Amino acid sequence: MNHPHTSATSSLATSDRVARGLGYLSLGLGLLELASPRLVTRSLGMEGAEALVRAAGARELLTGLGALGVNPTPALWGRVAGDALDLATLASGLSPDNPKRDNVKAAMAVVLGTALVDAMAARALSERHVRPRHGYIADYSQCSGFPRPAAAMRGEASDFETPADMRADIGSGPRPAPVPIRLSDTDQ
Repeated sequence: MNHPHTSATSSLATSDRVARGLGYLSLGLGLLELASPRLVTRSLGMEGAEALVRAAGARELLTGLGALGVNPTPALWGRVAGDALDLATLASGLSPDNPKRDNVKAAMAVVLGTALVDAMAARALSERHVRPRHGYIADYSQCSGFPRPAAAMRGEASDFETPADMRADIGSGPRPAPVPIRLSDTDQ
């Protein structure tokens, strides 16, 4: 059975599909940063920051897994915060003595664009998945769950007899007669 996934057949909202895509992006970027931090730092002219790149890779993996989970909203907000950290880290590579500062500028542009997508998706998910803070909240504290008041229900099950197939077999011998259930001394 081959069912094409189109927007008409998918049960995920656009913000959920964007979150999933950002989750896969995070996983890929996190794996790259963990596996090849020297490649990343060399391409940006920021040698010596490999430990920082590895930490960013671990963060990307965690937020990527979260974005692929049931509730991706916290992970996307985590991505937004991570983007801010990445921009601050990349800003240190803009020094005039860095021969690869153009690469740093390009990386900052990509991170900024991704941050905007992250923030828009996180906000859309927050609005969709959070209960409104305003409006009426029903108060069921005075409800018992029974169709009639307790006084009217009293004694209604006094003639109840346990069905034979639900009785416990307690050895062989004659079965005792069923005992009617009495809820209080006032029930007759």
